[in-house]
Amino acid sequence: MSTTTAPAPSAAAPTEEKAKGGGKKKILVIVLVLAVVAGAAWFFLLRPSGEAEPEVVPGEVVALEPVQINLAESHYLRIGVALQLIEGAHEVDGSKALDAVIEIFSGRRPEELTKPAGRHKLKKELMHTLEESYHGEVMDIYFTEFVTQ
Repeated sequence: MSTTTAPAPSAAAPTEEKAKGGGKKKILVIVLVLAVVAGAAWFFLLRPSGEAEPEVVPGEVVALEPVQINLAESHYLRIGVALQLIEGAHEVDGSKALDAVIEIFSGRRPEELTKPAGRHKLKKELMHTLEESYHGEVMDIYFTEFVTQ
């Protein structure tokens, strides 16, 4: 009895199939990586950023007469301010600004005013009040005189 066995499949055939499939997989991976990199580049570099805020152009600076304000412990503050208006702002009445200055700085302790952090905090509070009082026509405030005694 003679049995014949079927010839063994060639070892080269599977290797060729793997090589062809491996090349397609490499190309697919490269294409996917390039797509991810391109998407990330667009997201971080080229995408439009929401609504742009309208640019506020500085107008004239209006200096107000310095005022003397009573502080705590029989001290006083002589303070002068100037208002930075936006371009096209109507003529502003400085009395609102001086009223806000008096309201915010009156009765403060001198130590609170001599520290830069304290002055910065009060200036920020004053600016917030002026934005409301002048309906956005004042874009900044400058201290032109600041003397405590």
